[in-house]
Amino acid sequence: MFKPDLNASYQMPAHFGPRYVGPGTSGWYHDVTMMIVSYETDRHALQQYLPAPLEVAEIPVVTVTYACNKQVDWLAGHGYNLIGVSAAVRFNGEKDQLEGDYTLVMWENLADPILSGRELQGIPKIYADIPEHRVRDGRWNCTAQHFGNPIVDMAIDQLRAPTAAEIEASAAEKAGRDNPIGWRYLPAVGGYGQPQHEFTTFPSATTIHEAQVGVGTVNWQSLTWEQNPTQFHIVNALAGLPVVAYRPAIVARGSTNLV
Repeated sequence: MFKPDLNASYQMPAHFGPRYVGPGTSGWYHDVTMMIVSYETDRHALQQYLPAPLEVAEIPVVTVTYACNKQVDWLAGHGYNLIGVSAAVRFNGEKDQLEGDYTLVMWENLADPILSGRELQGIPKIYADIPEHRVRDGRWNCTAQHFGNPIVDMAIDQLRAPTAAEIEASAAEKAGRDNPIGWRYLPAVGGYGQPQHEFTTFPSATTIHEAQVGVGTVNWQSLTWEQNPTQFHIVNALAGLPVVAYRPAIVARGSTNLV
């Protein structure tokens, strides 16, 4: 009879044994290309999507991140693409307080990281077709779609090297709040009833090898149930968050370790 080992890591179907751990299964993503566009939005509009005790940070900022991940150790060198959306928040619990970025949603184009991220880390990952980014005449572009219908289009151009003041300001803004936050929500069997849920934080270390600063834009689509029956409400909610002011966008290359 199968009995799980509480000192091992399992995912469904667990009865075939724990996740393989061996040489080369580290959390290193050796080749990562990123596009990052952030914008200030309306505080009250953003707060409606934050579960208690999360609160909108002092400045209500939404960040959209595209990552082309290659040479991923735990995938035996395979890779995948993602587009994640996060909000600057404050976790104001009865005992713990923490500032960081709460993941509102993350689209990925491979089932393996979607399942492990949802089950083990509480990151709200869902599927989309995400082609590799394109660069034409200095303009970077990435897109996502599902069921053949577009979800989002993001672009960055007018790229240049960041100034020393911009680098210092970015480091100061992240100091003490470089904490990714998730909400591991497990519905009751059948989808109705009392769920199990808990907040999570998942540390990582990113090394930037080169970076440029530019002007970015994010264009969310407005979808119907017929176009995207499982995600249209998510896309429309993000489209409904007003863009008050864009912040400097970033294109970067580096490596990440999901420690």
